[in-house]
Amino acid sequence: MGTDHGRVRGSYDAVAEEYLGRIGGELTHKVVDRALLAAVLEEAAGEVVADLGCGPGHVAGWLAERGARVVGIDLSPRMVELAAREQPQVEFRTGDLLALPAADGEFSAAVALYSVIHLEPAELLPAFVEMRRVLRPGGVLLVSFHLGEEVRRLEEWWGHRVDVDFHFLETGAVAARLAEAGFAVEARLEREGLPEEADTRRGYLLARRPR
Repeated sequence: MGTDHGRVRGSYDAVAEEYLGRIGGELTHKVVDRALLAAVLEEAAGEVVADLGCGPGHVAGWLAERGARVVGIDLSPRMVELAAREQPQVEFRTGDLLALPAADGEFSAAVALYSVIHLEPAELLPAFVEMRRVLRPGGVLLVSFHLGEEVRRLEEWWGHRVDVDFHFLETGAVAARLAEAGFAVEARLEREGLPEEADTRRGYLLARRPR
């Protein structure tokens, strides 16, 4: 977020309601995502899971419905407001990936689904260092992103004026930053986009903070 912090926050504030309507039910057709989230649940063993870049809270709600205690964190105050309305069983906080509003080792597991794509390349490492800080030793982190090397800037999104960049990332480069931040990468997965999604290939990494 850095210099783009305000641009990203303002853009997601602007589209929050539309985002909830269009994206809030996406897990119903994302079999791979559900399987990976189920693995995170198993690792968390009923302890607290963080949803970093939680948007309108649909993933946090899915996790909570399956027994996890969940804390959702998002840069956009409007997203957090909607998430709290839609998922009252989950705790939500407003915060930045570079300065998470959480204690050291507060979470047993964390997911960051398509949230690191708004970071500048130089911000990936400090963001992962921060994620490592809030995970307990042995905790797992699931990261997902769009695959590629391009940067897409949106100035209009679903009829709203925005100013936000989407950084596509290569799996190897993200894995290298995770390793540099002190994580052990345990699994990598890439898949094609689904008909219900934006037309991009997707990457996933499951990493662990060593004990």
